[in-house]
Amino acid sequence: MQLLISILAIVGGFVLLVWGADRFVHGAAATARNLGVSTLVIGLTIVGFGTSAPELLVSAMAAMSHNSGLAVGNAIGSNITNVGLVIGVTAIISPLVVNSGTLRREFPLLFVVMLLTLALLLDHRLGRIDGIILLSSLGVLIFWMVRLGMGGERKEPMTTEYEQEIPKVSLGKALLWTAIGLGVLLISSRILVYGAVNIAHMLGVSDLIIGLTIVAIGTSLPELAASIMSALKNEPDIALGNVIGSNMFNLLGVLGLPGAISPLDIDPEVLTRDYSFMIALTIAMFFFAYGFKKPGQINRLEGGILLGIYVAYMVVLYFSVHTHSG
Repeated sequence: MQLLISILAIVGGFVLLVWGADRFVHGAAATARNLGVSTLVIGLTIVGFGTSAPELLVSAMAAMSHNSGLAVGNAIGSNITNVGLVIGVTAIISPLVVNSGTLRREFPLLFVVMLLTLALLLDHRLGRIDGIILLSSLGVLIFWMVRLGMGGERKEPMTTEYEQEIPKVSLGKALLWTAIGLGVLLISSRILVYGAVNIAHMLGVSDLIIGLTIVAIGTSLPELAASIMSALKNEPDIALGNVIGSNMFNLLGVLGLPGAISPLDIDPEVLTRDYSFMIALTIAMFFFAYGFKKPGQINRLEGGILLGIYVAYMVVLYFSVHTHSG
């Protein structure tokens, strides 16, 4: 009975998380439009980071419940899932042509964020100071993106793509959807953490493994849905932009917030196994997407390679669990 309740909590939590994130982004983007914020600024900040709201709240709830492994696994596992599963599947469905200058600026920035986070985690501890450094860096990143959006509105291909995505509703309705979305996100993240921790204990696996797999895949569903829809609508820059923005947000915000709330120890395997896979996948995505003298493209074969690396990572996790339990 307890197992069934936990499974229902996870499934129900995921469904509500996806719906809550969608409503929150819908409301927040429409609110910003009503307040006269430029399309590109809304796209780069609210739409890009809004799909990471589930990860942020799940990690915060996990940290408050002293389930640090779940918080860390969710942040790093979501990044691995975003590149391997989300970009891999999206490119297989519809090859992603990359024209945007914004993405060419964001790619190097993503590597800087990954190296900063790695430097803070090398002592196998995420302390309050580390958390504050990551959250402060997130503030700087958002400021940079706002400046970028205000400066490049006319010549940026992503502007047209975002223009079609941002809803046109009244300010009152937009604020209502923002509040409803946020409320649902808070409740569903609590339900999800409860179910995930119970499942981990029943299966005899660590919170970290549950965070890297079930929770990471579930909280990445908004990115998967958004990227597939963007690719099908022939908006490839948004599909890739969502993932790059989300991955930076996950390292700076989703990892930073639990550190600031409740300092936590980092399992050495997180750096040797999980962080290494995340860096390898990101480098592969960079080489596929970055057109060095022409527009870049992630074709179906390259999407298949990314998905293959992700499947290999899941196999490595499976064997590491069985080695430990054996």
